[in-house]
Amino acid sequence: MEYDFVPLPDRKPLKWPNDNRLAVILTINLEYWDPVQDSDKPYYPGGPGIVGGNLPGNVYDNPNFTWREYGHRVGVWRMFDLFDAEGVPASCTMNAKMALKRRPVIDAALERGWEIVPHNFVQDELLTDYMFDEKAERDVIKRTLDVYEDTIGKKPKGWLSSSLRSTLNTIDILAEEGLIFVTDLLNDDQPYLVKTRSGAPMVSISYTSEVNDFSFLRQGLTVDTGFSMFKEQFDWLYQESATSGRVMNIGLHPHVIGQPFRIRALRDFIRYAKAHDGVWFPKREEIAEWYLDNHALHIEPSGDPPIP
Repeated sequence: MEYDFVPLPDRKPLKWPNDNRLAVILTINLEYWDPVQDSDKPYYPGGPGIVGGNLPGNVYDNPNFTWREYGHRVGVWRMFDLFDAEGVPASCTMNAKMALKRRPVIDAALERGWEIVPHNFVQDELLTDYMFDEKAERDVIKRTLDVYEDTIGKKPKGWLSSSLRSTLNTIDILAEEGLIFVTDLLNDDQPYLVKTRSGAPMVSISYTSEVNDFSFLRQGLTVDTGFSMFKEQFDWLYQESATSGRVMNIGLHPHVIGQPFRIRALRDFIRYAKAHDGVWFPKREEIAEWYLDNHALHIEPSGDPPIP
């Protein structure tokens, strides 16, 4: 995996299709956590907990498991109702265990025609566990893609790693499996091409750990300060997008933003964004497919082969 370092001022203006200015991606992360693991090592939850303290993997953590399950049982349905009422789509990510254990949630997203992106096998397993074992990492990815195809009925186009913890081999493996975009890289407000050892290009469409509902927990935001965070990000990117297109992503988790005392922040932001001209709510695969055809109009390829 390698990409050219092209600073923003050195790029040509990015012109989205249909005169759009700002692509807004509202990412609902559909994630399952195992109640227990076959390990006495500290359990890695893949996100902040509602009750602190690390328990061993083989010890059931009731408050944190059931708090997260609130998202499956209640929070996500509140979010579905909101998105339906406002008439905008979400881009969902899904770990394989979510498809196997919580299929009604996945079916509801599919019924709405929403994009679903594979998101590792289970939330508490990281690809970085296999940094020095590419065969094992490939096995996790292939098992995830197999469940995805069985559930969704088609091959996936992209990928998001649990906790964005990918390795230096991940994007190469994904390209070899036929995927065309990755969401793990946090380093841009525009798409760009990533080189791979197979020669197949990958499009980076950045996720964000900043504009994320976890900020409500980590930074103690209220519904109003949470909306303010979303709005500030939008306003600045919208201003910049007058001359060159931008992408804005918000990371959402049903057990967090799906709580009754937080969800108004999301509703108010959606209404605010919709009131602006040139705002686009695309699927990531739409961006990736378009960018593969048009990237040279934005960033001229260097012609340098990837480092093996």
